[in-house]
Amino acid sequence: MGLFRRGPKRDGRDAPRDPEFSFFSEAEGARFRAQVREAFAEKGLEVSVYADVVSDSEGRQFGLANLAAVCHNDERGPRAWPEVVRQHVGMVLRTMDAPSALDTLPTEQIRAQLYPRVVGADGLNPENFAYARSLAPGLYEILALDLPESVMMLTDEALEPLGDLRYLRDQALYNLRGLPVEGHETVKDSEGMRFEVVLGDSFYTASRVLALDAVVRQVTGDELTADGALVAMPFRHQLAFHAIHDTGMISALSAMASFAAAGYTDTPGAISPYVYWWRDGTLTQLSDRDEDGDGLRIVVGDDFQELLERLVAQENNDRGDDA
Repeated sequence: MGLFRRGPKRDGRDAPRDPEFSFFSEAEGARFRAQVREAFAEKGLEVSVYADVVSDSEGRQFGLANLAAVCHNDERGPRAWPEVVRQHVGMVLRTMDAPSALDTLPTEQIRAQLYPRVVGADGLNPENFAYARSLAPGLYEILALDLPESVMMLTDEALEPLGDLRYLRDQALYNLRGLPVEGHETVKDSEGMRFEVVLGDSFYTASRVLALDAVVRQVTGDELTADGALVAMPFRHQLAFHAIHDTGMISALSAMASFAAAGYTDTPGAISPYVYWWRDGTLTQLSDRDEDGDGLRIVVGDDFQELLERLVAQENNDRGDDA
């Protein structure tokens, strides 16, 4: 998985846009939905296709947002959509028709395949995930069961027979810390700005912010200080960070804000378009949309302002000592 996505040749932005998925033109949206209908029909299932969901005769619904984003981001362009759609529909139906893994797997195996997952508020029904831990406004940690073809986000009802929630979360974090780093790239410029990006096909790559100390150690060989790090989780396959040591984090913050906002747009598994200050496991949001919604702004509280002032003073003192 690449760090930056190069868009395939598509209808121009001047073409009328699809009302639900604006990254599609109207024609592309119609083609995409027709391919979804055809893929279900090939599996013997007639569905009604709506703007963002399909429904079968039994009332089961299948959301289209993630699949649409996957098609949009496929570098092969629309010629690859039929294959992508067929594979996705086949996986969905196999998962739906198979016995629940919660009924067939031994409890110990379920615990061995548990992972914490960081998700955005969109699509998370609080009635089913009352146990979800709030990490920051609009950002939550839930538990997921990793399966060969899918990831099952576990509801309150699903977790109840598995044991104590604190124990399950500890087990999930242990499993998360054991994951390998699939890929790592450094983003930097000629002025000294720098931040690191961990990326991979794992659905838990961004969720590794929950074990950031271990990730930083794996990637850089260094330990985080008490000042923590800047982090961004634009979508499930990327985690960006900058360990805070000096005023270099000011330029990193600005660059990461743009990186997070761009990475969040039109991606499957989108999590957050913002940058956060990670300090001892706590996340504080630092970037936000402009009031008009067209740009970005940096918003810092008293604690982060004190950190900035301390780092600036420390750098000035160091310059004075060198004079």
